[in-house]
Amino acid sequence: MTLGSIIALAAEEPTLVAPSTTVAANELGQKVASVGDALLYALFTIGIVFAALLIIFVCIRIFSAILNAFDHKKDTSTEAPVAAAATTAPAAPKAQVPEEEFSSGSLKLKGCDEKTAAMIMAIVSDNTGIPLSELVFKSITLVENK
Repeated sequence: MTLGSIIALAAEEPTLVAPSTTVAANELGQKVASVGDALLYALFTIGIVFAALLIIFVCIRIFSAILNAFDHKKDTSTEAPVAAAATTAPAAPKAQVPEEEFSSGSLKLKGCDEKTAAMIMAIVSDNTGIPLSELVFKSITLVENK
């Protein structure tokens, strides 16, 4: 048997078909799979796609866990010297530390004096239950009753 005869034999379509098998053909004479075979091909293809998506999902989870591990190591290494410096610093006496003045910007008073503005701010703080240090007043305007 020569190579030419093997190629010619492979190119020929089999002439014997089992009597229980029916083969459909389209307009071009090509073989067409049955509905059952087509469903099996479709399910197999969908399975392959989902398997690939699952592999990608697992890879993303692994890489994010690795990157988070490096981030946590970096955060702890930068906080350690700061914590060590804070514990070694001597505590300053309270008498020498001046009170910090809290300022939340500037307040514009229109037609009212500072004493009245202070009373208004205290009343607003008391009625709302919000500490005065958390409130921000931009302006206080005196409204005349007419």
